[in-house]
Amino acid sequence: MVTGGSLADARHTLLTSGAREEYLRTVAPAGTVRPHPVRYGRRVTRTELASGFEDADESPGFLLWQVTNRWQAAIRASLKPHGLTHVQFVLLAALTWLGTEGPVTQKALADHAATDPMMTSQVLRALEVRGLVERHPHPQDKRARALVVTAEGRQLANQAVADVEACDAAFFARLGPEVGGFAAALRRLKDAG
Repeated sequence: MVTGGSLADARHTLLTSGAREEYLRTVAPAGTVRPHPVRYGRRVTRTELASGFEDADESPGFLLWQVTNRWQAAIRASLKPHGLTHVQFVLLAALTWLGTEGPVTQKALADHAATDPMMTSQVLRALEVRGLVERHPHPQDKRARALVVTAEGRQLANQAVADVEACDAAFFARLGPEVGGFAAALRRLKDAG
């Protein structure tokens, strides 16, 4: 298993320690035959890229990139009728969720949504201009602002979340009964920091 160190150290360990073979046995157990993918009319294999993978479909990072892009495209389509971008929806829904516990700071919202604080501020400004969010003086922290979802913002968040959850259900239905294990694996990655 590769832990810590530089990317070059991790790559060296992966290529020389047998960790790659161990990993590949877990991804493609013995006897599993996966045809090489065909893209743009030709077979895709490793050629000049100094990768530890024989096939791009062996790389969990690249697979995550591809799946994430497809999922985000589906989410964007589900949010379009609501006039929200994905990040606007995430912050509006997260604020609606967190707001039931009392005043929410911008930092608490950014931490909960795992968004960049500067981007969070910019998106909140856009939501505020639309009348979906308000900023008030924080009751305990004079330097902070308390974020509040307006009635219109709460209504929009609840309408949009129904479509987003339906989109998620359709997208992840392909995993069948494995969806719970997939979500658990994502939580482990999220919690690892």
